[in-house]
Amino acid sequence: MDRLRAMELFLSISQTQNFSETARQFGISATAVSRMVTELEEDLNVKLLLRSTRQVVLTESGQEYAQQLEGILFQINELRTNITAISHAPQGLLRVHSRVMFGLGVLPQLIADFRKLYPDIHIELVLAESQADLRRSQIDIDFRISPPVEAGVKRRMLFQSHRHLVASPAYLSGKPPLSKPEDILEHECLAYYRPGDEYTWLFKQDEQQKTMAFKPRHVSNSGFALLELARLGEGLALLDDYTVHDDILHGRLIRILPEFRITNTSFGQGMFATISDTPIVPAKIRLFLDFVAEHVAGPELRFTAHAKSSRLLTKTS
Repeated sequence: MDRLRAMELFLSISQTQNFSETARQFGISATAVSRMVTELEEDLNVKLLLRSTRQVVLTESGQEYAQQLEGILFQINELRTNITAISHAPQGLLRVHSRVMFGLGVLPQLIADFRKLYPDIHIELVLAESQADLRRSQIDIDFRISPPVEAGVKRRMLFQSHRHLVASPAYLSGKPPLSKPEDILEHECLAYYRPGDEYTWLFKQDEQQKTMAFKPRHVSNSGFALLELARLGEGLALLDDYTVHDDILHGRLIRILPEFRITNTSFGQGMFATISDTPIVPAKIRLFLDFVAEHVAGPELRFTAHAKSSRLLTKTS
């Protein structure tokens, strides 16, 4: 018996609940599928399926076996792909998922530069504020602002970042001064959309923390929209330091309350590259991660990488 093929057939049946459909997917007869699954049951000495003329139902043992097989066969296929890739030039599709601000502000220029070095690696870039399920969505790399907590993944921290409270010089002109967290209540605030009807910013100084609730003037689920609203003089915005660095440097925005650390979620965030925890990291993933890290990792490079892409975006818009 080809045990590996029998395991693949059984896993397919557990998903399709249909011998004929599994047979069609594997290009063999339904009789052959039934015979191999029966041999697998005999080899394991356990009943995996309950069969009738109308349906196929997994036993309790079958459900447990299918659940375990999914991860095992995934790793086997990954290992086969990785070993094959080692003997060839880096190539193939690289699926990248990223938070929107990093994905728009940093990655496009890096992808363009990376293509010049590895023209046979094709990148599919998906942007969303929510983190990706690497296995279910078949994502190779997910760039997140928080470290991953789920099992079966590993991370690479590219940089730590802070959030800066900013506003345009035009907005601040003639407005009440800001010297303490409570002063934001006398100002228009621009907030990042979060579930619920309460918006808060957390201020920290010398280990003393204060939470300020406020009613926002405008709300958006896009950091770029908040950045543009701040530039237009619509109020105070809380944004990642690397996204506003160039605006502050050139006087388009002014940092407010710089003596405080400020966040709307938690302190100590940054940018994390998250990948599946496999025995061998495919060459296309390793090369792209190393390339991105070379250009953005550390306290200073993240500023220059975003500024470069921002200037290019400004020229083309």
